Amino acid sequence: MPIILLLILLAIYAALVMACNPHPAERTVSWEEAGLRVDIAYPGGNAIVEAISGDEIRVRQDQRDTDQWWFHWSFQVHGAAGRTLHCRFSDGKPVGVRGPALSLDQGRTWQWLEQQAGDQSNAFVFRCPDDIDTVRFAMGIPHQQTDWQALLARHAGHPALVSGVLCHSRQGRPVEQAQIGRNGPAAPWCLLVTARHHCCEAMAGYVLEGLLAAALAADDHGRWWQEQVDLLAVPFVDKDGVEEGDQGKGRRPRDHGRDYLGESLYPETAAIRQRVPDWLAGRPVIVLDLHCPWIAGDYNQHIYQVGAEDPVNAAQQVRLGTILEASVTGPLPYRAGNDLPFGTSWNTDSNYSGGCGIRRWANTLPECRLATTIEIPYADAQGVALSPDAARHFGTDLAQALQRYMRETDLPA
Repeated sequence: MPIILLLILLAIYAALVMACNPHPAERTVSWEEAGLRVDIAYPGGNAIVEAISGDEIRVRQDQRDTDQWWFHWSFQVHGAAGRTLHCRFSDGKPVGVRGPALSLDQGRTWQWLEQQAGDQSNAFVFRCPDDIDTVRFAMGIPHQQTDWQALLARHAGHPALVSGVLCHSRQGRPVEQAQIGRNGPAAPWCLLVTARHHCCEAMAGYVLEGLLAAALAADDHGRWWQEQVDLLAVPFVDKDGVEEGDQGKGRRPRDHGRDYLGESLYPETAAIRQRVPDWLAGRPVIVLDLHCPWIAGDYNQHIYQVGAEDPVNAAQQVRLGTILEASVTGPLPYRAGNDLPFGTSWNTDSNYSGGCGIRRWANTLPECRLATTIEIPYADAQGVALSPDAARHFGTDLAQALQRYMRETDLPA
Protein backbone atom coordinates (compact mmCIF):
# COMPACT_ATOMS: atom_id res chain seq x y z
CA MET A 1 0.00 0.00 0.00
CA PRO A 2 1.45 3.39 -0.94
CA ILE A 3 2.63 5.32 2.12
CA ILE A 4 0.45 8.35 1.31
CA LEU A 5 -2.70 6.21 1.18
CA LEU A 6 -1.71 4.56 4.46
CA LEU A 7 -1.28 7.94 6.13
CA ILE A 8 -4.67 9.08 4.84
CA LEU A 9 -6.36 5.95 6.21
CA LEU A 10 -4.65 6.41 9.58
CA ALA A 11 -5.85 10.03 9.74
CA ILE A 12 -9.41 8.96 8.95
CA TYR A 13 -9.22 6.28 11.64
CA ALA A 14 -7.94 8.79 14.21
CA ALA A 15 -10.78 11.18 13.37
CA LEU A 16 -13.34 8.42 13.81
CA VAL A 17 -11.86 7.47 17.17
CA MET A 18 -12.07 11.07 18.34
CA ALA A 19 -15.68 11.33 17.14
CA CYS A 20 -16.59 8.27 19.20
CA ASN A 21 -14.61 9.39 22.26
CA PRO A 22 -14.30 13.20 22.15
CA HIS A 23 -12.71 13.45 25.61
CA PRO A 24 -8.94 12.96 25.44
CA ALA A 25 -7.53 11.21 28.50
CA GLU A 26 -4.91 13.94 28.88
CA ARG A 27 -6.51 17.32 29.47
CA THR A 28 -5.20 20.17 31.56
CA VAL A 29 -7.42 20.60 34.63
CA SER A 30 -5.27 22.77 36.91
CA TRP A 31 -3.19 25.96 36.56
CA GLU A 32 -1.12 27.70 39.26
CA GLU A 33 0.59 31.07 39.36
CA ALA A 34 1.09 34.03 41.72
CA GLY A 35 -0.33 32.19 44.72
CA LEU A 36 -3.57 31.30 42.91
CA ARG A 37 -4.57 27.88 41.67
CA VAL A 38 -7.41 27.55 39.16
CA ASP A 39 -8.89 24.15 38.41
CA ILE A 40 -11.82 22.38 36.77
CA ALA A 41 -11.27 19.07 38.58
CA TYR A 42 -14.90 18.51 39.54
CA PRO A 43 -18.07 17.37 37.72
CA GLY A 44 -19.17 19.98 35.17
CA GLY A 45 -15.91 21.95 35.22
CA ASN A 46 -15.03 23.67 31.95
CA ALA A 47 -12.30 26.24 31.28
CA ILE A 48 -8.95 26.83 29.64
CA VAL A 49 -6.78 29.24 31.58
CA GLU A 50 -4.52 31.29 29.33
CA ALA A 51 -2.73 33.38 31.96
CA ILE A 52 -2.65 34.22 35.66
CA SER A 53 -0.96 37.47 36.66
CA GLY A 54 -1.36 38.75 40.19
CA ASP A 55 -5.09 38.83 40.82
CA GLU A 56 -5.95 38.71 37.09
CA ILE A 57 -7.10 35.53 35.37
CA ARG A 58 -7.49 35.31 31.60
CA VAL A 59 -9.63 32.35 30.61
CA ARG A 60 -11.85 30.99 27.87
CA GLN A 61 -14.54 28.34 27.67
CA ASP A 62 -13.46 24.94 26.33
CA GLN A 63 -15.59 24.22 23.26
CA ARG A 64 -13.93 20.90 22.43
CA ASP A 65 -16.10 19.13 19.84
CA THR A 66 -18.61 21.98 19.48
CA ASP A 67 -19.13 23.22 15.92
CA GLN A 68 -20.41 26.70 16.88
CA TRP A 69 -19.61 29.35 19.49
CA TRP A 70 -21.16 28.47 22.85
CA PHE A 71 -20.85 29.87 26.33
CA HIS A 72 -20.74 27.20 29.06
CA TRP A 73 -17.85 27.47 31.52
CA SER A 74 -17.13 26.68 35.18
CA PHE A 75 -13.92 26.93 37.20
CA GLN A 76 -12.78 27.39 40.78
CA VAL A 77 -10.02 29.49 42.30
CA HIS A 78 -7.99 28.42 45.35
CA GLY A 79 -5.96 30.82 47.46
CA ALA A 80 -8.52 33.56 46.86
CA ALA A 81 -9.12 34.66 50.48
CA GLY A 82 -9.17 38.45 50.71
CA ARG A 83 -8.13 38.92 47.08
CA THR A 84 -9.98 40.89 44.43
CA LEU A 85 -10.14 38.61 41.41
CA HIS A 86 -10.32 40.12 37.93
CA CYS A 87 -11.52 37.45 35.48
CA ARG A 88 -11.57 38.15 31.75
CA PHE A 89 -12.66 35.90 28.87
CA SER A 90 -10.83 35.95 25.55
CA ASP A 91 -13.53 34.23 23.49
CA GLY A 92 -16.67 36.35 23.11
CA LYS A 93 -18.99 37.38 25.93
CA PRO A 94 -19.91 34.24 27.90
CA VAL A 95 -20.89 36.06 31.12
CA GLY A 96 -24.67 36.30 31.40
CA VAL A 97 -27.03 39.10 32.31
CA ARG A 98 -26.79 38.53 36.08
CA GLY A 99 -23.04 38.08 36.05
CA PRO A 100 -21.53 34.73 36.93
CA ALA A 101 -23.07 32.28 39.34
CA LEU A 102 -20.73 31.81 42.32
CA SER A 103 -20.39 29.36 45.15
CA LEU A 104 -18.41 29.81 48.36
CA ASP A 105 -19.01 26.26 49.61
CA GLN A 106 -17.59 23.99 46.91
CA GLY A 107 -20.75 24.06 44.79
CA ARG A 108 -23.32 23.18 47.44
CA THR A 109 -25.13 26.53 47.18
CA TRP A 110 -25.05 29.25 44.53
CA GLN A 111 -25.85 32.91 44.07
CA TRP A 112 -25.59 35.43 41.23
CA LEU A 113 -22.86 38.02 41.43
CA GLU A 114 -25.29 40.52 39.83
CA GLN A 115 -22.39 42.60 38.59
CA GLN A 116 -23.37 44.77 35.61
CA ALA A 117 -26.78 43.11 35.79
CA GLY A 118 -28.61 43.25 32.49
CA ASP A 119 -25.50 43.20 30.30
CA GLN A 120 -23.83 40.22 28.67
CA SER A 121 -20.08 40.68 29.10
CA ASN A 122 -16.62 39.15 28.87
CA ALA A 123 -15.36 39.99 32.39
CA PHE A 124 -16.24 40.21 36.06
CA VAL A 125 -14.59 41.27 39.32
CA PHE A 126 -15.11 39.61 42.70
CA ARG A 127 -13.57 40.29 46.11
CA CYS A 128 -13.39 37.02 47.96
CA PRO A 129 -14.18 37.15 51.71
CA ASP A 130 -11.18 36.96 54.00
CA ASP A 131 -12.29 33.64 55.50
CA ILE A 132 -13.02 31.86 52.19
CA ASP A 133 -10.08 30.24 50.40
CA THR A 134 -11.91 28.72 47.43
CA VAL A 135 -14.55 30.27 45.21
CA ARG A 136 -16.27 28.56 42.30
CA PHE A 137 -17.64 30.48 39.32
CA ALA A 138 -19.92 29.29 36.50
CA MET A 139 -21.87 30.67 33.58
CA GLY A 140 -25.06 29.27 35.13
CA ILE A 141 -26.11 27.39 38.26
CA PRO A 142 -25.13 23.73 37.75
CA HIS A 143 -27.31 20.65 38.14
CA GLN A 144 -25.24 17.48 38.45
CA GLN A 145 -25.64 13.82 39.30
CA THR A 146 -25.18 14.69 42.99
CA ASP A 147 -28.26 16.94 42.80
CA TRP A 148 -30.28 14.07 41.33
CA GLN A 149 -29.07 11.77 44.09
CA ALA A 150 -30.14 14.34 46.68
CA LEU A 151 -33.63 14.41 45.12
CA LEU A 152 -33.89 10.63 45.34
CA ALA A 153 -32.69 10.74 48.95
CA ARG A 154 -35.44 13.21 49.84
CA HIS A 155 -38.03 10.76 48.49
CA ALA A 156 -36.34 7.52 49.56
CA GLY A 157 -38.81 4.77 50.33
CA HIS A 158 -41.73 6.39 48.49
CA PRO A 159 -43.89 3.51 47.26
CA ALA A 160 -44.71 5.25 43.96
CA LEU A 161 -41.07 5.93 43.00
CA VAL A 162 -38.77 3.48 41.24
CA SER A 163 -35.35 4.76 40.26
CA GLY A 164 -33.06 2.89 37.93
CA VAL A 165 -30.77 2.97 34.93
CA LEU A 166 -31.96 3.56 31.38
CA CYS A 167 -28.65 2.50 29.81
CA HIS A 168 -24.95 3.24 30.08
CA SER A 169 -23.28 6.13 28.30
CA ARG A 170 -20.41 5.90 25.84
CA GLN A 171 -17.99 6.27 28.73
CA GLY A 172 -19.80 3.68 30.83
CA ARG A 173 -21.68 6.01 33.19
CA PRO A 174 -25.14 4.91 34.33
CA VAL A 175 -27.84 7.05 32.71
CA GLU A 176 -30.49 7.58 35.37
CA GLN A 177 -34.22 7.22 34.97
CA ALA A 178 -37.11 7.42 37.41
CA GLN A 179 -40.62 6.07 37.13
CA ILE A 180 -43.50 7.38 39.23
CA GLY A 181 -46.91 5.76 39.59
CA ARG A 182 -48.77 3.17 41.58
CA ASN A 183 -50.64 1.48 38.74
CA GLY A 184 -47.88 0.91 36.20
CA PRO A 185 -49.30 -0.33 32.89
CA ALA A 186 -52.86 0.16 34.21
CA ALA A 187 -52.47 3.95 34.48
CA PRO A 188 -54.56 5.68 31.80
CA TRP A 189 -51.93 8.35 30.99
CA CYS A 190 -48.20 8.34 30.33
CA LEU A 191 -45.81 11.26 30.66
CA LEU A 192 -42.25 11.16 29.35
CA VAL A 193 -40.14 14.06 30.57
CA THR A 194 -36.51 14.58 29.53
CA ALA A 195 -33.78 17.11 30.23
CA ARG A 196 -30.17 17.80 29.25
CA HIS A 197 -30.26 16.77 25.60
CA HIS A 198 -27.84 19.70 25.57
CA CYS A 199 -25.79 19.00 28.65
CA CYS A 200 -24.93 22.60 29.61
CA GLU A 201 -28.63 23.52 30.02
CA ALA A 202 -28.63 22.90 33.74
CA MET A 203 -31.51 25.04 35.06
CA ALA A 204 -33.95 22.71 33.29
CA GLY A 205 -32.94 20.02 35.78
CA TYR A 206 -34.42 21.95 38.71
CA VAL A 207 -37.72 22.35 36.85
CA LEU A 208 -37.75 18.57 36.40
CA GLU A 209 -37.10 18.16 40.14
CA GLY A 210 -40.11 20.34 40.96
CA LEU A 211 -42.40 18.43 38.63
CA LEU A 212 -41.36 15.08 40.11
CA ALA A 213 -41.73 16.36 43.68
CA ALA A 214 -45.28 17.49 42.88
CA ALA A 215 -46.10 14.06 41.46
CA LEU A 216 -44.78 12.43 44.65
CA ALA A 217 -46.50 14.81 47.08
CA ALA A 218 -48.73 13.45 49.85
CA ASP A 219 -51.68 15.64 48.85
CA ASP A 220 -54.65 15.31 46.50
CA HIS A 221 -52.65 16.45 43.47
CA GLY A 222 -49.82 14.02 44.20
CA ARG A 223 -52.21 11.14 44.76
CA TRP A 224 -53.91 11.92 41.44
CA TRP A 225 -50.56 11.77 39.65
CA GLN A 226 -49.66 8.49 41.32
CA GLU A 227 -52.98 6.88 40.43
CA GLN A 228 -53.62 8.27 36.95
CA VAL A 229 -50.17 8.68 35.34
CA ASP A 230 -47.24 6.43 34.56
CA LEU A 231 -44.43 9.00 34.57
CA LEU A 232 -41.00 8.24 33.12
CA ALA A 233 -38.20 10.80 33.61
CA VAL A 234 -34.71 10.90 32.10
CA PRO A 235 -32.82 13.75 33.79
CA PHE A 236 -29.47 13.54 31.94
CA VAL A 237 -29.87 12.53 28.30
CA ASP A 238 -26.25 13.54 27.63
CA LYS A 239 -24.83 12.04 30.80
CA ASP A 240 -21.16 12.13 29.81
CA GLY A 241 -21.44 15.76 28.77
CA VAL A 242 -23.08 16.75 32.06
CA GLU A 243 -20.28 15.26 34.14
CA GLU A 244 -17.43 16.22 31.78
CA GLY A 245 -18.58 19.85 31.54
CA ASP A 246 -19.18 19.89 27.78
CA GLN A 247 -21.15 22.46 25.87
CA GLY A 248 -23.31 19.72 24.32
CA LYS A 249 -25.11 22.11 21.98
CA GLY A 250 -23.73 21.71 18.47
CA ARG A 251 -21.64 18.64 19.29
CA ARG A 252 -20.03 17.12 16.21
CA PRO A 253 -21.20 15.28 14.18
CA ARG A 254 -24.60 15.98 15.73
CA ASP A 255 -25.73 16.53 19.29
CA HIS A 256 -28.12 14.47 21.41
CA GLY A 257 -30.92 16.94 20.68
CA ARG A 258 -30.77 16.04 16.97
CA ASP A 259 -30.27 12.30 17.35
CA TYR A 260 -33.76 10.94 16.67
CA LEU A 261 -33.37 10.39 12.92
CA GLY A 262 -31.99 7.24 11.32
CA GLU A 263 -29.69 5.25 13.62
CA SER A 264 -29.00 7.08 16.87
CA LEU A 265 -25.35 7.85 17.61
CA TYR A 266 -25.72 7.91 21.40
CA PRO A 267 -26.78 5.11 23.77
CA GLU A 268 -29.15 7.44 25.65
CA THR A 269 -31.23 8.48 22.64
CA ALA A 270 -31.18 4.96 21.22
CA ALA A 271 -32.48 3.62 24.55
CA ILE A 272 -35.30 6.18 24.67
CA ARG A 273 -36.38 5.30 21.14
CA GLN A 274 -36.30 1.60 21.92
CA ARG A 275 -37.99 1.70 25.29
CA VAL A 276 -40.80 4.22 24.88
CA PRO A 277 -43.06 2.41 22.36
CA ASP A 278 -43.05 -0.77 24.46
CA TRP A 279 -43.61 1.19 27.67
CA LEU A 280 -46.64 2.98 26.21
CA ALA A 281 -48.39 -0.21 25.17
CA GLY A 282 -51.01 1.85 23.34
CA ARG A 283 -51.66 4.36 26.12
CA PRO A 284 -51.85 8.10 25.41
CA VAL A 285 -48.67 10.02 26.17
CA ILE A 286 -47.45 13.57 26.69
CA VAL A 287 -43.78 14.11 25.87
CA LEU A 288 -42.13 17.07 27.59
CA ASP A 289 -38.54 18.04 26.78
CA LEU A 290 -36.91 20.69 28.99
CA HIS A 291 -34.18 22.99 27.65
CA CYS A 292 -32.44 26.30 28.24
CA PRO A 293 -32.10 28.79 25.36
CA TRP A 294 -29.34 31.19 24.27
CA ILE A 295 -27.40 33.15 26.88
CA ALA A 296 -29.34 36.46 26.72
CA GLY A 297 -31.63 38.70 24.70
CA ASP A 298 -34.89 38.26 22.83
CA TYR A 299 -36.61 34.90 23.42
CA ASN A 300 -33.92 34.02 25.95
CA GLN A 301 -35.07 35.84 29.07
CA HIS A 302 -38.54 34.41 29.39
CA ILE A 303 -39.99 30.91 29.65
CA TYR A 304 -41.60 29.69 26.45
CA GLN A 305 -42.76 26.69 24.46
CA VAL A 306 -41.15 25.97 21.10
CA GLY A 307 -44.05 25.76 18.67
CA ALA A 308 -44.54 22.58 16.64
CA GLU A 309 -44.79 22.56 12.86
CA ASP A 310 -47.66 20.06 12.99
CA PRO A 311 -50.87 22.11 13.37
CA VAL A 312 -52.63 19.51 15.53
CA ASN A 313 -49.74 19.35 17.98
CA ALA A 314 -49.36 23.14 17.86
CA ALA A 315 -53.00 23.52 18.87
CA GLN A 316 -52.41 21.27 21.88
CA GLN A 317 -49.40 23.40 22.84
CA VAL A 318 -51.68 26.44 22.82
CA ARG A 319 -54.10 24.58 25.11
CA LEU A 320 -51.32 23.74 27.54
CA GLY A 321 -49.94 27.28 27.39
CA THR A 322 -53.30 28.79 28.33
CA ILE A 323 -53.63 26.39 31.26
CA LEU A 324 -50.03 26.91 32.40
CA GLU A 325 -50.32 30.70 32.43
CA ALA A 326 -53.35 30.39 34.73
CA SER A 327 -51.53 27.86 36.94
CA VAL A 328 -48.44 29.88 37.82
CA THR A 329 -48.18 30.64 41.54
CA GLY A 330 -44.40 30.83 41.92
CA PRO A 331 -41.97 33.66 41.24
CA LEU A 332 -41.12 32.73 37.65
CA PRO A 333 -43.53 34.26 35.12
CA TYR A 334 -44.93 32.44 32.11
CA ARG A 335 -46.99 34.12 29.41
CA ALA A 336 -48.52 32.00 26.67
CA GLY A 337 -48.11 34.94 24.32
CA ASN A 338 -44.34 34.52 24.62
CA ASP A 339 -44.40 31.06 23.05
CA LEU A 340 -42.46 30.82 19.78
CA PRO A 341 -44.66 29.59 16.90
CA PHE A 342 -43.08 27.49 14.19
CA GLY A 343 -41.78 29.68 11.39
CA THR A 344 -40.83 32.48 13.81
CA SER A 345 -37.31 33.64 14.70
CA TRP A 346 -34.97 30.61 14.89
CA ASN A 347 -37.85 28.08 14.96
CA THR A 348 -37.81 27.15 11.27
CA ASP A 349 -37.02 24.08 9.20
CA SER A 350 -33.43 25.22 8.70
CA ASN A 351 -32.78 24.96 12.45
CA TYR A 352 -33.56 21.24 12.33
CA SER A 353 -31.52 20.43 9.23
CA GLY A 354 -28.88 18.65 11.32
CA GLY A 355 -31.25 15.92 12.49
CA CYS A 356 -34.48 15.31 14.39
CA GLY A 357 -35.27 16.19 18.01
CA ILE A 358 -37.35 14.23 20.48
CA ARG A 359 -40.40 16.47 20.04
CA ARG A 360 -40.60 15.75 16.30
CA TRP A 361 -39.90 12.08 16.86
CA ALA A 362 -42.53 11.79 19.60
CA ASN A 363 -45.11 13.45 17.39
CA THR A 364 -44.85 10.45 15.04
CA LEU A 365 -45.95 8.04 17.80
CA PRO A 366 -49.62 7.11 17.37
CA GLU A 367 -50.16 7.41 21.14
CA CYS A 368 -48.87 10.99 21.33
CA ARG A 369 -51.44 13.60 22.43
CA LEU A 370 -48.94 16.41 22.97
CA ALA A 371 -45.20 16.77 22.40
CA THR A 372 -43.62 20.02 23.51
CA THR A 373 -40.33 21.68 24.37
CA ILE A 374 -40.16 24.29 27.13
CA GLU A 375 -37.19 26.65 27.31
CA ILE A 376 -36.09 27.78 30.80
CA PRO A 377 -33.69 30.78 30.89
CA TYR A 378 -30.28 30.36 32.48
CA ALA A 379 -30.40 33.40 34.74
CA ASP A 380 -33.26 35.84 34.18
CA ALA A 381 -36.95 35.46 33.35
CA GLN A 382 -38.55 38.83 32.63
CA GLY A 383 -36.57 40.49 35.41
CA VAL A 384 -36.86 37.62 37.90
CA ALA A 385 -33.67 35.82 38.91
CA LEU A 386 -33.53 32.09 38.29
CA SER A 387 -32.59 29.93 41.27
CA PRO A 388 -32.96 26.24 42.06
CA ASP A 389 -35.93 26.93 44.34
CA ALA A 390 -37.64 29.21 41.83
CA ALA A 391 -37.17 26.65 39.07
CA ARG A 392 -38.50 23.86 41.28
CA HIS A 393 -41.58 25.96 42.03
CA PHE A 394 -42.14 26.42 38.31
CA GLY A 395 -41.90 22.63 37.96
CA THR A 396 -44.69 22.34 40.53
CA ASP A 397 -46.77 24.87 38.56
CA LEU A 398 -46.10 22.86 35.41
CA ALA A 399 -47.30 19.68 37.13
CA GLN A 400 -50.55 21.42 38.08
CA ALA A 401 -51.05 22.56 34.48
CA LEU A 402 -50.34 19.11 33.04
CA GLN A 403 -52.78 17.55 35.50
CA ARG A 404 -55.54 19.93 34.40
CA TYR A 405 -54.66 19.33 30.73
CA MET A 406 -55.02 15.56 31.18
CA ARG A 407 -58.23 15.87 33.19
CA GLU A 408 -59.77 17.99 30.45
CA THR A 409 -58.71 15.74 27.58
CA ASP A 410 -61.26 13.19 26.40
CA LEU A 411 -59.74 9.80 25.70
CA PRO A 412 -61.20 6.99 23.60
CA ALA A 413 -63.29 4.57 25.63
